[in-house]
Amino acid sequence: MSFAALAARRYSCKSYDPQRPLPEETLQAILEAGRLAPTAKNLQEHHIYVLRSPEALEKLDAASPCRYGAPVVLAVTYDKNNVYTYLDGSLDSGLEDASIVATHLMLAAADLGVESCWLNRFDPPRLAASLGLPENEQLAMLLDLGYAKEGTGPLPNHALRKPLTDTVTYL
Repeated sequence: MSFAALAARRYSCKSYDPQRPLPEETLQAILEAGRLAPTAKNLQEHHIYVLRSPEALEKLDAASPCRYGAPVVLAVTYDKNNVYTYLDGSLDSGLEDASIVATHLMLAAADLGVESCWLNRFDPPRLAASLGLPENEQLAMLLDLGYAKEGTGPLPNHALRKPLTDTVTYL
């Protein structure tokens, strides 16, 4: 499948089949794609936590209503003490690098026929504490993974996109 077709096909899944587990080799291929993602100065400050035990998923469910029954959720963090700081000191690479890693994970999943949803409805410090994550790590995002329940598809607004003229400016 071409990248353009993959990008058009991928959607945020809101209902997963609880009877269809994610094969270990598929999960490893997705994680490998995240490992290969570029990071600023190649610092590789990200860390991915695989939430799949009943205990971990219960903690996630207490923090967010958005797992949608997925059997696996990836929590992407970054080490706040190991980031590239922009020249003016106003930004650092942590969140951008974690986002690049997460995008690689998401697109690799789609390429393998695995659905996902980038979750952002949660309290990062509260969930990080509940999961016992190290204090030097910032929880950047969650990505649920699994196979869609029969009849599940994109939300009605999925295909609506602004024209490039609204989102791109040439200088």
